Amino acid sequence: MTVSTTLMLMFVFSLCLSLVLTPGVRALGIKLGAMDIPEERKVHTAPIPRIGGLAVFLSVMITGIVFNLFNPVMRDLYVLNFNACMGHLGAIIVLSCGLWDDFRRLNPWIKLFFQIVAATIAFIGGATINGIFFNGTGIEFGLMSSYLITVFWFLLFINAVNLVDGLDGLAGGLIFFTCTVMTISSYIHGEYLSAFYFAITGGAVLGFLKYNFNPATVFLGDGGSYVLGYTVAILAIRSSAKSNVGVLMLIPLLALGIPIFDSILSPIRRFLQGKSIFHPDKEHIHHMLMKLGLSSQKVVYLIYCITLVFCVFSILIITLRDNNLDGLILGAILIGMIILVRKLGYFEYLAFDKFMGWFQDMTDVAGFSQNRRSFLSLQISTNNSQNMDELWAHIVEALEMLNFHYAKLYLVNEAALEWAAKDDHDPETHSANDLRDMATEDKESILKFEIPLREYGVGHFFGKLVMIKDLKRGYLKPYTIRRVEHLRRTLIPVLKRLKQKPV
Repeated sequence: MTVSTTLMLMFVFSLCLSLVLTPGVRALGIKLGAMDIPEERKVHTAPIPRIGGLAVFLSVMITGIVFNLFNPVMRDLYVLNFNACMGHLGAIIVLSCGLWDDFRRLNPWIKLFFQIVAATIAFIGGATINGIFFNGTGIEFGLMSSYLITVFWFLLFINAVNLVDGLDGLAGGLIFFTCTVMTISSYIHGEYLSAFYFAITGGAVLGFLKYNFNPATVFLGDGGSYVLGYTVAILAIRSSAKSNVGVLMLIPLLALGIPIFDSILSPIRRFLQGKSIFHPDKEHIHHMLMKLGLSSQKVVYLIYCITLVFCVFSILIITLRDNNLDGLILGAILIGMIILVRKLGYFEYLAFDKFMGWFQDMTDVAGFSQNRRSFLSLQISTNNSQNMDELWAHIVEALEMLNFHYAKLYLVNEAALEWAAKDDHDPETHSANDLRDMATEDKESILKFEIPLREYGVGHFFGKLVMIKDLKRGYLKPYTIRRVEHLRRTLIPVLKRLKQKPV
């Protein structure tokens, strides 16, 4: 029996087995209560069993065992050694973790922990990325670098498939396309064992899609998406020559380009929004396409078409093996993905002005900026004031640093202290009266703060500080309000010390 014939038989056997097992697993999910209940971020409207991935896993495992026992071609290639056992163990761990989450929700950090454990076991079993090589040239990694990159590779695929599993048939369809192109590429490169397993996985997923396509009666669930992402990740490593990132390992990256791009951008987006990186939302690429008015089915078809284009590019890279052309293809795909996510509004979170504003705020809060250090020095001097005149001088210096134009300090049982900046056009005159009048009449250009100087809670009241800034004479800087709060917190303990018996 030839290799190509064995490939076809394994694909068909796994497909038929999945068609038979999926309804049984669906019924089991209903009986055990492993149901996906509709909620705000869900697209479906009725409870649906969410352990369909178990049927896919069983189909792959049973097909592999049967052909290993009865098919000489498979038996000659497959060896049950330590590395193989470690690979299977990692798959069982991610499947078990996902299934447990399908029944009883797990903390995201716990799920991440078990994903890392599974990736580590695969790494110990020889599924390692030792370097990046193309045509014999590249970079070789050390042990720790190899481990970290390998774990990242597994996490990327596991979570990419999980994130895209939000519409009927979407994740399963993308995995089927990926397995198809990987079967072809592995076969062309003589990696027949990997080709067999990709063919088995593709057949099992295609059988499952009969029940998962719109309208779905069963979902992959976390168990299914985890184990499929893990399978593609480990087979891509094992099929690549010398376990280096070469052409064969670029193919699944291209075929799963949309979910992988989404899985990289989603944590960044959530971080910039101030949310947990694990916070579920409806801002993934397929959700954004639906917000444009497309139905869920049309979104699935559109992403299928994009994935098919990526698969065609992958086959071109395999067959032509032209370094210049490979670079052009990869560059065109990257530009296309950037345009797509920009159209969907993703780069609103990554726009240069927003990023720079965020970076400036971070450096200011951390005290790295020169302006913050200068103001901190002034706060220290203010805190060391020995009398009210010295304190007022430091307050004025702080207000000048913040470009305020008028201030008045009202203290209990004491005369008010007043200051006004000199007018920009006439340095000899003061604008106190004008600013006081403008504060009540021209509110569009006047920023006014009235800060009560009181200890926290029901503590003593010392007075209040009124500050006015004419925005026509100087714009408001991003850190001004933050500095005002710093000044308030500095003044209260000083006033308490200077006024030993406040009224």
